[in-house]
Amino acid sequence: MTQLPPAGLHLIVDIESEVNLSNVEAIRAGLEQAARLCGATVLGCTMHVFGEGAGVTGVVLLAESHISIHTWPELKFAAVDIFMCGSCDPHRALPLLRELFASDRLHIRALERRGCS
Repeated sequence: MTQLPPAGLHLIVDIESEVNLSNVEAIRAGLEQAARLCGATVLGCTMHVFGEGAGVTGVVLLAESHISIHTWPELKFAAVDIFMCGSCDPHRALPLLRELFASDRLHIRALERRGCS
């Protein structure tokens, strides 16, 4: 079995924060901007708010894959997945996430996504 080159890079980002976790408009704008900073093409964006002061879940659909988010204001936590292929660099989204959530408490795991034959 030979291993194929990476199809893309998937960042799993856990964020501890007390800022913007319920602010759907800030999250939407921030994630769309993050995608562009990575060199990705935004195809669409869907966000859902679970109520006043509650969490947000959403996805930014990219030609190069996606960025998704789930926030829990009551836990002061956001979970973000950034998966991109091609020449996009998902690491370029990290400074914007730090700014958006006013936090340096990001736990980042990187996974190379591969196929095999």
